[in-house]
Amino acid sequence: MTDLLKITNVSKAYTMDGVVFQALDTVSLTIKKGEFVAIMGPSGSGKSTLMHIIGCLDRPTSGTVSIEGEEIFEKNDRELAEIRNTHIGFVFQQFNLLRKTSSIANVELPLIYAKIATAERKKRSMEMLKEVGLAEKMSNFPSQLSGGQQQRVAIARALITNPSIILADEPTGNLDSKSGKDIMSILENLHTKGITIVLVTHDEDVAHHAKRIVRIADGKIISDGKPTKQT
Repeated sequence: MTDLLKITNVSKAYTMDGVVFQALDTVSLTIKKGEFVAIMGPSGSGKSTLMHIIGCLDRPTSGTVSIEGEEIFEKNDRELAEIRNTHIGFVFQQFNLLRKTSSIANVELPLIYAKIATAERKKRSMEMLKEVGLAEKMSNFPSQLSGGQQQRVAIARALITNPSIILADEPTGNLDSKSGKDIMSILENLHTKGITIVLVTHDEDVAHHAKRIVRIADGKIISDGKPTKQT
């Protein structure tokens, strides 16, 4: 497998009330195409900061990040937005769907930003909703869907631009156990199709669906390897 994401000596510091807080401290990480990686850590460990940097939502204080060999933080904000829309599909704990917008219109949204023609947008969005098992819910609004169904819409939206990476932030955090298992089954199925998934979680059960677990604490990677069998 070839390198897809390469993070080299990345640090991130915040200054609050004159006090410097080191959220990340010289973190280096390589993720290859087709990997399913979980990033784990407790609250305050730095995993959310790392996720924001991988997702081009925040810039590091120092170090470099490249996607498919392209250094991303040499770009201006407009170029970073294009990279997010092209390379990264986001799945959030809160779903982040437009409340007064149908499932198919929510899925279409990234294609509007990409200036894809209306007919093509509709066709691709319908196919993607069928892919996640929501063929009968295309016209439903988020309020008419269960939490698990809303997260399926969010996954369809994340996939619609054929991104390099699916970045899932606590994707089962707001779901009951059955819906959570269903969402993880969808992510596992996407992985078998060769899609690269980076999953951020604090849940051991969720992390063990991945093929590799990166553990972070106090802004540093403390372990990186295959998940061990749970007893």
